[in-house]
Amino acid sequence: METQRIEYRTERIDHLGIVAGVCKQIKLIEIIDGCLAMPGGRKVSCGEAVQAMVLNALGLTGRALYLMPEYMRNKPVDLLIGEGLVADDFNDDTLGRALDEVQQAGVTEVFARVASKAVEVFEVETGYAHLDTSTFSFHGQYESEEAQRAVEVMDAVEIKHGYSKEHRPDLKQAVVTLITSQASALPLWLEVLDGNSSDKESFAATIKAYCRQLEGGTPPWFVMDSAAYSKENLAEWEGIGWVTRVPETVGEAKALLQAVAIDAMEDVGDGYRICPLCNTYGDVRQRWLLVYSEQAYVRESQQLDKRVARAEEQAEKAWRTLQTTTFQCQADAQTAALHLEKKLPWHRPQPQVFPLKKYAKPGRPAKGTVPQIVGWQLTGQLVVKDEAVAQKRQRLGRFIVATNILDEEELPNSKLLNVYKEQGSSVERGFRFLRDPLFFADALFLKSPARIMAMIMIMGLALLVYSLAERQVRQQLAALNLFIPDQKGKPSQTPTMRRIAQIFEGVDLLIVRHSDQLIERRILNMTAVHLLIISLLGPEVQYCYLVDS
Repeated sequence: METQRIEYRTERIDHLGIVAGVCKQIKLIEIIDGCLAMPGGRKVSCGEAVQAMVLNALGLTGRALYLMPEYMRNKPVDLLIGEGLVADDFNDDTLGRALDEVQQAGVTEVFARVASKAVEVFEVETGYAHLDTSTFSFHGQYESEEAQRAVEVMDAVEIKHGYSKEHRPDLKQAVVTLITSQASALPLWLEVLDGNSSDKESFAATIKAYCRQLEGGTPPWFVMDSAAYSKENLAEWEGIGWVTRVPETVGEAKALLQAVAIDAMEDVGDGYRICPLCNTYGDVRQRWLLVYSEQAYVRESQQLDKRVARAEEQAEKAWRTLQTTTFQCQADAQTAALHLEKKLPWHRPQPQVFPLKKYAKPGRPAKGTVPQIVGWQLTGQLVVKDEAVAQKRQRLGRFIVATNILDEEELPNSKLLNVYKEQGSSVERGFRFLRDPLFFADALFLKSPARIMAMIMIMGLALLVYSLAERQVRQQLAALNLFIPDQKGKPSQTPTMRRIAQIFEGVDLLIVRHSDQLIERRILNMTAVHLLIISLLGPEVQYCYLVDS
């Protein structure tokens, strides 16, 4: 008589149950499959393949996509993605087709639908929207037939040279536009543009497109950096509230940065002083807020000292070269010294002209022979232009924020400053996430610009899920006055999602089978802290960890 075997198997779930649960809450799979013009009848749908790639991105392993079956082999695929699916279903062909389908459906449109659902489900505040762009650099020429076909037939972006915000002008790039919510830094909109796209030209179109997809809803107030500030853009945004920094290239702004003494500005705490002003630029009435930041002044002052020190070496080299030059007359020598002074930003020579004398004949001169003047040379010290450095230092730590929201009761000056300050931390946090090598940024070594677009969008979805989970845990901890341990074991109400992932390391799923029949599934290594976090995240996450809601 054959003995029936009992088989035991463990699969790693770690923090991926949180990721999958949030994906289920925002109906990631259903929305993406619903965006396709012709949904396929394959075993793995496009939405399921995308969710698998989001799980890979947030697995914190840096695993390349072509290793997806290996990555998924020890994971509970049926719990995390869908019933009946196994690791080998997520091969190169499956993922490649999904990337192509997402790009053809429109990466911006697909992302916007998912983000809109996330805003609805998690009741995300969207009164302010922060807008900025960054560049993503790629190795390779992207001149193959496949790349050209993607541009011409699939309407993909062109990977090409442009102004590099990553300081890699040697590499071709794409430009990524991101709109995030202010308070939660959640991505609400994502676009992938040609590598030579200009912020001044793209911002106006992005804002219009974002407002259109709101379908009659109240548009947010847009917060942007100085690249958005132009007469053309301000004219385009009639009826839309905006907050932006005024570039120093605007003549009136350049004068105002020095015109107001620091003591005459209002102290609003935390090292900031402000001076409100009214102005009209591009025929648009607006409020300007002159801001002085003590912290920025110290930082920029140190940078200025370094620039002056670096410039000194080049200035001395140019001055030494000039001192070896022989001029025909005194006037030529003095003119050359003045010309050099104009070229040097921070230094100037203190020139003295002296004659260069030689005897008419070689050898020892006869008694009473007078040497002749054969030219003129320069000598003297090189000194710092103290007045130029002082004038530059006087503008440090200052900037101007502008808005077309004229009512100070609607947007007080202190709030205006804070709204702009949060712009950097909100959008930049998103770009830092997208570039983090743990989130498979290295997977962007793809041949097709169409698939690059889709991959960037999927990375944006990973950022969305990551931010939603982090926001939900923080909000619930604060609302219930509960705490979880931080990296040092101290109680915290503001854990990062990465910290939560660390806490969930080692949480496994035990599967018991008897004669190939499933007998039991049980989560192992679960603690009170795990159960607390799971309880804060809702029934979809609880389902992934087999916890009754």
